[in-house]
Parts: sequence; structure tokens; C-alpha cells
Amino acid sequence: MTSPHDHTRRAMMTALASLPLSCCAANTGNGGEMRQVGSRTLVAYFSRSGNTRVVAGLIHRGLGTDLFEIRPASPYPEDYLATVEQARQERDRGFEPTLEAQVPDMAAYDTVYLGFPIWGETAPPVVRSFLKAHGLAGKTLIPFITHGGYGLGNSQSVLVGHAPEARLQRGFSMEADQERRTMNRVKNWLSGTGSMI
Repeated sequence: MTSPHDHTRRAMMTALASLPLSCCAANTGNGGEMRQVGSRTLVAYFSRSGNTRVVAGLIHRGLGTDLFEIRPASPYPEDYLATVEQARQERDRGFEPTLEAQVPDMAAYDTVYLGFPIWGETAPPVVRSFLKAHGLAGKTLIPFITHGGYGLGNSQSVLVGHAPEARLQRGFSMEADQERRTMNRVKNWLSGTGSMI
């Protein structure tokens, strides 16, 4: 029996397979490492439920990039609703949390794939922190975004505002709302309106 998570992964792989790789033509460098022609590429991502992590891993393996997970110094709560409330408060206050770590040598990269989910119709506060902490001037910035069905919100303007000198490229987005959908299905089941075995 397949789970909703399996369907999400399959949909991500299918969607990623259809992406044009003209911006990312890779060749084999020293030691068999895949590198973008004439440059080095980084995949940096923030993921809470794992959906964005799946996309990051596919890009990383498909293009032979370096990989960096964006994490706040103080982790978000395990509880989904508590995280939603904290993210809303951070967004409303313009708060940018401290990062657990930074990319050691951002200057080594010419291209950065930046992945994140949409939280409250925008990029998560920790992604704003990442952009603020790393100089992306002159670098190609390619976003990949997961969302719960509400689209990209104002995330594009966040990228432009926090990395104004980066060369922002058209990216990739897909609906991946497993966590919210699961929560709603369980609530419906408990209230007697959902499907039973």
C-alpha cells in the first residue's frame, strides 16, 4: 500500500525530471565530481516536514552539487501548529532567527539552488536570515519551492529584496502539502466525517 508521502515523492521526481537542465550542464571534474561548466554549484535548503529535502536531494544527486541544510540555531517546535504560530509571529515582527551554521566558503560558488517551503504566504524567516548572512552578489540564484496549495506568495520579492545583486533565475515550485492534508484527514476521521477502514 502506498502512502501520501510516496505519492508526493513520485510527483516531485516526475516534475524534476521534466525540468530543462540547460542552465546546469555538468561535466566530470577531478575525482569524478560533477561540476557545472566553469563554476561550482551549491544546493542550500530549509525543510521542516521533509518535502523540500527530497527535492534538494534530487537536485544534489542529479547535478553533483554540494549540499547545505539551513537550520535555525533554536529549532522550530516539533508540533506543526506551534511552528505555524511561531512563524507567523516572526513574519509579523520581521524577525530573522540566528542560523545554526553558515556556508564555510560561499565565495567558491557561482550558482546557488535555494529551496524552502512557503510559510504564511512567504519565505520562512530562517531563509531571510540565510540570504542576509551570505553574499550572493553576482551569483546565479535558482529557487525551488514547495507549498501547500496557496502558491508562492511574496517569496519572489523576498529573494529580490534580500539578494538584490544576485542573478535570480526562474525556479521550480510544486504543491507538497502532506502535513496539512494529513492533519485535516485525521481531524475529519476523529470527527466522524472522514473515511474509515
